[in-house]
Amino acid sequence: MTAGLYACSGTGPAPEPTPQRPPGTSVPPNPPGQGVSPFTGRPAEPSPVLAVKIDNVRPARPHTGLGAADIVYVEQVEAGQTRLLAVYSSRLPATVGPVRSAREADLELLRQFGRPALAYSGEQSALRPLIDAAPLFPLTPGDAPRAYFRGEQRPAPHNLYVRPERALSAVPKADKAKDIGFRFGAAPPGGRQVNEHTVRYPAARFTFTWSDTGKRWLVTMDGTPARTTDGSRAAAATVVVQDVDVRPSKFRDRGGNVTPYTETVGSGTAVVLRDGRRHDARWSRPAADAVTTFTTPAGQPLTFAPGQVWVVLKGR
Repeated sequence: MTAGLYACSGTGPAPEPTPQRPPGTSVPPNPPGQGVSPFTGRPAEPSPVLAVKIDNVRPARPHTGLGAADIVYVEQVEAGQTRLLAVYSSRLPATVGPVRSAREADLELLRQFGRPALAYSGEQSALRPLIDAAPLFPLTPGDAPRAYFRGEQRPAPHNLYVRPERALSAVPKADKAKDIGFRFGAAPPGGRQVNEHTVRYPAARFTFTWSDTGKRWLVTMDGTPARTTDGSRAAAATVVVQDVDVRPSKFRDRGGNVTPYTETVGSGTAVVLRDGRRHDARWSRPAADAVTTFTTPAGQPLTFAPGQVWVVLKGR
């Protein structure tokens, strides 16, 4: 699938630094207003949006910079594996990765962000015209060579990293964060208490375990606690398991495996995990340039807990 990764200078990924823009702790109004991130519900200055396609096979772990993401999407790729699409705006870590190739479905998913920047490592030649026509700023190592480097601690292709500040400096017109449909606030009534929730893909497994002391959902991937390169546990304030259609695309990877296309326009059911409880939900996104709304079965907005949001796109 990947058209080849670009060699860049540099050493291994640096430990994740203290975020440049503090996340704050207060609960914002609903919907988020000025000075509040529409992606996390926490205080943040309006800033450009950078999405990064991140490798997620075992040799690619632990990840770097994942804890600073506002949103982490989990997507199915070839052979039943998964990749992550991390969205940054409120905070920019020094380094993110390892970076891998884009997929056709990323273009539809990112339409709701306006015209963001997309950092990725390559694509099939037939996919590049679609990327160029999409309302986003593509940022491969060829587009922004100063933003990328290869680490020395892992073999290729699991050793390519991006520096977000340099990546965004190459596309100064990238859109700033805007409302994509998330609502934050006090927990909705109802739901049921759960300590753990598992999502299975054909060749991958995610488990989210509630930490009452940390007030967050700890992430486990394929039976192993997910950690970042600074030693922190990957964790989310809110986890959304969104039931979507996953169909074959016209693309294949180098091994001949068909690339799945994850449909994020439409409607369906979802599960929202927050505050140690599971809430049944409905999602709706009527068009690619529309926001995605999450509601209770009664049709009321389903509010998320302020903080990092994981959206797990699961085939129904």
